[in-house]
Amino acid sequence: MNILSVFKPGEHIPNRDFSGHVRTFAVALAVFTSLIHCWMNSVGLMITIKMNAIHLATMMALVFLYFPGTARSRRDQPTALDWLFTGLALLGGLYVVMCYDRLLATKLEVTQLDLIISVMTMCLLVEASRRAVGLPLTLLCVFFLVYTKFGPYFPGLFAHRGFDWSRIITRMALTDQGIYGVTLMVSSSYVFMFILFGSFLAATKTSEFFNDFALALAGRYRGGPAKVAVIASALMGSISGSSQANVATTGAFTIPLMKKVGYKPFFAGAVEAAASTGGILMPPIMGASAFIMSTFLGIPYVKIMLAGVFPALLYYGAILTMVDLRAKSNGLEGLPKEEIPSMKTTMLDKGHMTIPLVLIVYFLVAGYTPLFSAFLGLIAIIVLSSCRKSTRMGVKDFIGALDGGARSAAPVGIACGIVGFIVGAVGMTGVGQVIAMNIIMFAGGKLWAALILCMLASIVLGMGLPASACYIITATIAAPALQQMGVPALAAHFFAFYYGTMSAVVPPVALTSYTAAGLAKAAPTKVAVVGFGLAMSGLLLPFLFVYNPVLLFVDFTWAKFLPTILCAVVGVFSLSAGLIGMLRAHMPLWERVLFAANGIALVNPLKTVRLMSLAFFAFLFLQHWMRNRELRKKTV
Repeated sequence: MNILSVFKPGEHIPNRDFSGHVRTFAVALAVFTSLIHCWMNSVGLMITIKMNAIHLATMMALVFLYFPGTARSRRDQPTALDWLFTGLALLGGLYVVMCYDRLLATKLEVTQLDLIISVMTMCLLVEASRRAVGLPLTLLCVFFLVYTKFGPYFPGLFAHRGFDWSRIITRMALTDQGIYGVTLMVSSSYVFMFILFGSFLAATKTSEFFNDFALALAGRYRGGPAKVAVIASALMGSISGSSQANVATTGAFTIPLMKKVGYKPFFAGAVEAAASTGGILMPPIMGASAFIMSTFLGIPYVKIMLAGVFPALLYYGAILTMVDLRAKSNGLEGLPKEEIPSMKTTMLDKGHMTIPLVLIVYFLVAGYTPLFSAFLGLIAIIVLSSCRKSTRMGVKDFIGALDGGARSAAPVGIACGIVGFIVGAVGMTGVGQVIAMNIIMFAGGKLWAALILCMLASIVLGMGLPASACYIITATIAAPALQQMGVPALAAHFFAFYYGTMSAVVPPVALTSYTAAGLAKAAPTKVAVVGFGLAMSGLLLPFLFVYNPVLLFVDFTWAKFLPTILCAVVGVFSLSAGLIGMLRAHMPLWERVLFAANGIALVNPLKTVRLMSLAFFAFLFLQHWMRNRELRKKTV
């Protein structure tokens, strides 16, 4: 039997399932892709655009093999057209690698063949995007491409002189200002290496350790399985950087546990969806968007990572509060002691596999590059996994990790490639500045109005788009408007980053919620609505750190930070209690509204408003406690 036949496609990627020689070739291509990326990002001396060309070519080839072209396409093997597209994709990447030195020497004097190969690559990228990422992002990027050509036909401020096709094609497919630009560079380096790191951790069953650790930590408490879901999703999200992968990995374990202790199926799915969405926000590995943000802003990734700590903790603190209050409301208990693993046994069995994650954090904080940190993390996984039989990788596991890492990276690479059309179009036409000026104009110069407009734009753009693509678009178009209104650059980009991420749980296109609904066997719409409610704090947090950038360690002083974090914690708790409608007892509607409104008010940076809101929270809390104590006495 072919040893490669034992590998199953990742559950979170809609792959074909091959067998025989086709599977051998597909897995060999994926393994080659992972190995050449390791070489390029460690010892290979290659200019960026050549590296990006290899990355895009291999990502497209994997997409054409694994992602069916239509619903009627065969699932057991590629079609003849898929094989043709795979070959052409690899040919296009090889052409750029072989001919780019000539293009540099002649200052981009392109030939007819250069343009033909470039058009072919662009068309293949559009098709790969349609398959792997979806139609919304694909059409949006193609629209920007058309806009670059037909600028004179657009109305008002959006009109521009237009460019000829030769110049557009050259910029988009033969320079680092289009599809081979900064977004694909981030994908070919940081993102790919950290996805591969996560794939190796999964091969050593580290996800099982996270589940057991969370179960041992929180399983015995009120509503324990829901808290286990939140903690496990935070831990798994810190290395996966993908909300849907997070749901598939932890949800298969936590959702049945939640249903077992009495949570309704729709609520169990909603908890997992909200918790998994937040995984992208959890350092140290925060998904592709965070690495792209580091490149856009020109600051070390460690600053992005540290800035994300408190917002992520506040987000997960809010979800933990809400699941705890819902458990109290429904009278749910924790799991029996015999069903909870021993913390000591869990740590002794697989706890050593957290060391690579600790090493990555250490190297990042010590000032090493993310690439160096990820590479050393990979080596640490391979070495440490051999320490115990439960985590030791065999040849099959090693090949499976290389295969799974490349296939998991493919949709991200395609998304980062095709948004190059948008980045290139914005650079050529200046439409980003036009949109920024219009946002400021419509907002009347008021920051709160501009924030609401940018929030709505991010959520709408994010419906059906990957978080990284949504961030790139929002950061290119909306973030400059916020910066022109005095918002620090890091806060403006975090604003775009958070709303790009939260779009995965916002109805009607709540992709993470629909994935969780399938595992919970619940109505997708109901899971999406409840998941949106649980993640509501995630929609408040960006306003919090725009008005209080000290939470992101911008202009940090302890005198600013301590009052701000106090107000943030109280505000998140107040909003959570109002949304669930429970503290010591069930709240009437008027009380829920007051708690929620007061939580939102604590976002305000004005000292007077903060003090008034804190005092009002204390009043609300005490009156609720005293009123329900009297009711209990009368009941007794």
